[in-house]
Amino acid sequence: MKFSTQEEYGLRCLLRIGKSISPNGLTIPEISQMEGLSEANTGKLLRALRLGGFIESSRGQTGGYKLTRPADKIIIGDVLAALGGRLFEDGFCTDHSGSELICTHTIDCSIRSLWRTIQTLIDSVLGKMTLKDLIGTEFETGSIASNFASNIEKQIGRILN
Repeated sequence: MKFSTQEEYGLRCLLRIGKSISPNGLTIPEISQMEGLSEANTGKLLRALRLGGFIESSRGQTGGYKLTRPADKIIIGDVLAALGGRLFEDGFCTDHSGSELICTHTIDCSIRSLWRTIQTLIDSVLGKMTLKDLIGTEFETGSIASNFASNIEKQIGRILN
């Protein structure tokens, strides 16, 4: 299972903007240089983030990109969905039907059940993580994510018992 480079780089750009202390925000060339990305790719990622409602831009010599709301109000699951979608979405089976019009497993699909469960677990963690959670150190972020995952494991255990 992989996340796309668009999701990874887009999240890095958003994190860079979230960490910025500049009152004017950051420009495409600044973000591009700090993240080691081309300006064209950075512009494409920032457009997706802007259309998703996570950042806003202002033009002019003092212009740049800033968050549209506080970092603790930006949900990572929403950001990843805006950048590339989810692992499993409603149209998944139609998109992966092979050479047939509909998947041969449409009626009874154990694989769909697996993907749906994995998506639910991912949503449970990413739906609680905010941009603010990622602004800390790697250790701090790891602790937060582990706590979320641990709580989810406990909830699943209660459901299964």
